[in-house]
Amino acid sequence: MLVLYNAAHSTCSQKVRICLAEKNLSFEDRRLDIGKAKEHLKPDYLKINPNGVVPTLVDDGKVVVDSSVICEYLEEKYPAVALAPSDVVERARMRAWMRFLEEVPTAAVRVPSFNMGFLPRYAGMDRATFEGVESDVRPIRKQFYRRMGPSGFKKEDVRASLEQMGNTCLRMDAALEHGPWLLGEQYTLADIIVAPLIDRMADLGMSDIWEGRYPRVSDWYARMQARPAFQQTFYRGARMSEFLSLAPAIKEEA
Repeated sequence: MLVLYNAAHSTCSQKVRICLAEKNLSFEDRRLDIGKAKEHLKPDYLKINPNGVVPTLVDDGKVVVDSSVICEYLEEKYPAVALAPSDVVERARMRAWMRFLEEVPTAAVRVPSFNMGFLPRYAGMDRATFEGVESDVRPIRKQFYRRMGPSGFKKEDVRASLEQMGNTCLRMDAALEHGPWLLGEQYTLADIIVAPLIDRMADLGMSDIWEGRYPRVSDWYARMQARPAFQQTFYRGARMSEFLSLAPAIKEEA
């Protein structure tokens, strides 16, 4: 039995949900409230994922953490639907893309995402109160929250994140000249890992980063959205804008 601890609107969780859907793998969907309840920081969850982030995969009692690592684990453990090249050189190219996507756009997207999704809860809060509220256990994100502060990230942080997303789209556009997907003809984990990041920027109203500038990225995004696995992953309330507006209704329905 596969169990996925995740959050609906977490881009890292979405990567893994796309991967599971592409491989037609059923799983127990354990959705954590990473907002007010901070279930990802509760002692029981920290026992299985000491990083205090989502997602976490449990496969027959074995714990796997980190979204990209989980995707590679699923590819190796359940290879029937191939999401990685068989050629060793092409597989290295895919992993180079994965490393870049983790280090650059994944980090960049957090800045506008946190400004949109988390600032409302700190409205009117002074710095001292904010740091008191955020003094809980945050194994790997504490400094990120402190840099954000109760009034959001500085303008230079936002500009830097948008520049990084622009550079990502430029690199994607160049790669997509050679095929419908980032590695050419084959759809791979590289496409899966970047898809929630592009979708998040669109959800934030920032699709002008690629629209009109990088047409191949626009076409790639349309192809991604048409895939059943993508549609299955982005269920009602899975996008941050939907999550924020629908949270009370979704909680009542649960």
